[in-house]
Amino acid sequence: MDITAINRGESGLHAPAPVTPVSKEAAENRQVIQAVKAVNGTEMFGPENELQFQKDPQTKRMVVKVVNRKTREVLSQVPSESLLRLAEDLLKTP
Repeated sequence: MDITAINRGESGLHAPAPVTPVSKEAAENRQVIQAVKAVNGTEMFGPENELQFQKDPQTKRMVVKVVNRKTREVLSQVPSESLLRLAEDLLKTP
């Protein structure tokens, strides 16, 4: 089979697209997302609940929650909301 005829109209060689390096943080985030999806797929917290990882906007700390899928009620959270607010207050104190 002759494949040279396919690219006759194109001139020159094409360089491969440059590879964009993936930051360590992006790679770690991807691993966390995959792990959370795997845990949620097992229904470890019940068929109506899911595990969520979120960054608290004020303290920039990661928060782990178990949330009801239908009602969006937070059933469990680590660190607790009160601990996050305490950390936020400590960040504001000079």
